This record gives sequence, C-alpha cells and structure tokens, in this order.
Amino acid sequence: MKTHLVRTHRSAEEFPRPEHLAWKIAEVATDAVEVPAATSEMIVNRIIDNAAVAAASLTRRPVSNARAQAQSHPYGPGSTVFGIGGTFSPEWAAWANGVAVRELDFHDTFLAAEYSHPGDNIPPILAVAQHAGRSGAELVRGLATGYEIQVDLVRAICLHEHKIDHVAHLGPSAAAGIGTLLGLDTETVYQAVGQSLHTTTATRQSRKGEISSWKAYAPAFAGKMAVEAVDRAMRGEGAPSPIWEGEDGVIAWLLGGPKAEYQVPLPGPGEAKRAILDTYTKEHSAEYQSQAPIDLARRMRGRIGDLDEIASIVLHTSHHTHVVIGTGSNDPQKFDPTASRETLDHSVIYIFAVALQDGTWHHERSYAPERAQRADTIELWKKISTAEDPEWTRRYHSTDPDEKAFGARAEVTLKSGEVIVDELAIADAHPLGARPFTRDQYIAKFRTLAEGVVAPAEQDRFLDAAQRTPDLKPGELNQLTFTVTEDVLDRAPKSPKGLF
Repeated sequence: MKTHLVRTHRSAEEFPRPEHLAWKIAEVATDAVEVPAATSEMIVNRIIDNAAVAAASLTRRPVSNARAQAQSHPYGPGSTVFGIGGTFSPEWAAWANGVAVRELDFHDTFLAAEYSHPGDNIPPILAVAQHAGRSGAELVRGLATGYEIQVDLVRAICLHEHKIDHVAHLGPSAAAGIGTLLGLDTETVYQAVGQSLHTTTATRQSRKGEISSWKAYAPAFAGKMAVEAVDRAMRGEGAPSPIWEGEDGVIAWLLGGPKAEYQVPLPGPGEAKRAILDTYTKEHSAEYQSQAPIDLARRMRGRIGDLDEIASIVLHTSHHTHVVIGTGSNDPQKFDPTASRETLDHSVIYIFAVALQDGTWHHERSYAPERAQRADTIELWKKISTAEDPEWTRRYHSTDPDEKAFGARAEVTLKSGEVIVDELAIADAHPLGARPFTRDQYIAKFRTLAEGVVAPAEQDRFLDAAQRTPDLKPGELNQLTFTVTEDVLDRAPKSPKGLF
C-alpha cells in the first residue's frame, strides 16, 4: 500500500490533477491487476449475505416503497430487483436493492477512522453489471475495487467527527467500482468519483435522535448517485475539482478544515485489492458495535442469575460506541420503549437488556413493540449506561488485527453489592472470534432469513448461481437475485401513489 497525504490546496496553488485523491482512486480503479482467490471467495460470501438480508426485509414498508419506485421505471436490458421478475433502469434497481440490503442493519461492516457497510457497494455495481451484460469475472473485479476504495477511505478519513454521514465514502467507492467493471479510462472515473462525492455528502442527523427509514435509504441513494454520475461522466460531463482538496472543497468546509491533513492508503500499481478480507459481517441484526455486547450478554446470563437482583450495569467501551449508540449520545430516544426499530438498533443499552433477558437476538422479535414495551425490560434498560474507557478507544483504533476491538467490559452490580465483571473484545462471528463465519455460515444465514419468504427451490437456484459468480458468462448475472410468490409480496404494506 502507498500512503497519500491529502490536504486542502489554495486555488492559486499549483496542484496537478495526478496528485488529486480522486485521480489516485481512479488509477486504482483502472489498474488491471488480477483479483486474488481469497478476495473472490469473500465477494461471493457477501453477495449471499446481502441477498439474505434482502429476503428478510422484503415485506417491510421502506423496502416495499423503494421497490414500487423501481417498478415505475421498467427498462431493457435493465437490472433485476429482489423479489420480483422483470428488469428496471439500473439506477432505480440499485436504489431498491440498496434499501432492501440496508434496511435491517444486518450485512457487513468495517470500522476504523469512520464507520461503513462496504456491502452497500454491491447493489449499484451489480445493477450496472446486469444492465451492461457483463460477466461474473468483471463483476468480481468491480466489487473488489468498490470494497478497496471504501475501506481505504474509511481507514483514513473520519466523517462523523464533523457530523457528516458515512455514505460520503460510498458514492466515490461505488463509482470507482463501476469504472473498473466497465473498463473505463482514468479521466472518466476521476470525474465520476468527484461527482459522486459532491452529491452524497450529508449530515449524520439520519442516525441521530428519531432515526427514520432514511437510515436505510441514505446508502441506497449514494449508490443511485454513483450510477448516475458514471453515466454523466461517460457522456463527457465533469465534476467539481479538486473535490476533496479544493479551497472550497470537502476537507476545507465539511471535514477538518483548511489545515487538516489525511493519510490515505491505496494499493500501488499492480498491487492486488484485498480490503474486503478486513471486513466482517453480522450474526445479529443490530449496529455492529452491538455485536460483541450481544454475545457478552448471552455469556453472562448464567453468572448473573436472577436479573431482578441487578442494581446497575455499566458497559465500559470505546468513544465511538459510547457516543453513537450509548448514553454518551445524550439521546433520550435510546431509552424510549416506543422508539422506532431504527432507533432501537442504535441503542446498545436496549440491546444489552433484551439480550440478557432472552439469551438470543432476532431481527424481528427483538424489536417488536410488545418486546420493547415489556415492563421488566424497561426497568432493566434504565439500569444500564455506557462509559468511555481510553483503553477500549485505543483498541478500537488499533491497526493490529489482534488488538482491534469493538466490544466492552460489563460491570454488573447486584443489589447485594456483588459485582460481576466480564468482557468481550470482538463478536463471536468475527474472523478472529469464537465462531468465525465461513461459507457454510453465510449459506445458513441466507436459509434462515429466506425461510417463509423465498421458496426452497428458488433458494437452491440462487445459492448455486451465487457460488458460481466468478464463472457466470455475460448476460447471466440476472441469476443473482431471487423472486417470491405474490402471496409473499401481499404481506408488504401497499405503497401509496407517489409521483411515478
């Protein structure tokens, strides 16, 4: 990897285009390096993982509405949409599938200087691949780039510190991935990356206070913008530049300011794209920093015994966990039993309470209003708080995989005065965890989430195609979806008439 210093440059300052971060990203995208076998294998896993979450979310209102919008834009050759037959305009297919994949907060993650769900790259890149009649090998190349750029930006550039939503890294990574997929030249990818960043910078209010369905829509919107940006760039349209480093650019006014500097790592010429191997998926449908606490709660239940005897619980954890999903957020909504599902899955205090009581976690039952509003749950919930621990914050930011941690130390004080302490650094499903996910676990996750939604024969067909992704021929990528029966679709809320 080569590290690039990225900072603001005055308009009068000489700053050649090849030195722009967007150009360097475009050079990575246009490098014809081979995809390592391990990267290709993990891409297949994540295609299965995304489809699993899409199956589970298919009948939820935000997904149904996004699907209805896509259905208003039929197109040929076009792209597929989860759950239904036919083909649709690729940007709208990317939108609908992006919402389906993101709705339950249940797919892959990478945490470093910023947060991210790199699997959000798959819907837009796959949609363009289907529409353009590309092969499975070309799709894999595009996705390897999407993951690489997403992870490299997340390693280096913190957005949330400046209250910018993490999808600002997704627009550029998806555009770069599409550029690789289509074999575009560096100039075209450069312009598409710049446009994608410019159109996808927004505040983090989408993940603060009353969290709405826009939490799922925001990444889908970024993917849709990436598709449109590539289309415009292919037609010769340009982008604001330098987009990150300009005097009135993203760094100067949205991030660290004119004096800020970022060290961005990118693969050098001929260097393979392996970033996807540093990412991890979820066993539980909750914000990633809740994964280890759920496993910790399940482990501690037996030691605690009667939960009514708990006086207080403090989760000592990283700064990120404390201020984003803990009591350091100062969000009263995180203690509100009538809060939305989107809010509850960003409340580690709620999640720890329910996991302690139930000893398990379910993507629907654990968030059901009757579950959140149980009197004994509310009582336990209010006894839980989080506290920042500098050592957990250090480990959160560590670049050593053996040290990097997203967990917590739980101190449970009983009414008797006894204190029970336990900690867990990483989730059981993490690559270094107690039960790391392999292909079998990804397939099992798909089977579990697709049960009662996707017919068994259709599950088999999809899984067979997905596992053959690198070998699919041009025109065969439409196999990387699934359809369901009308009675399943009828379970979804009817989408009110909009503009389309």
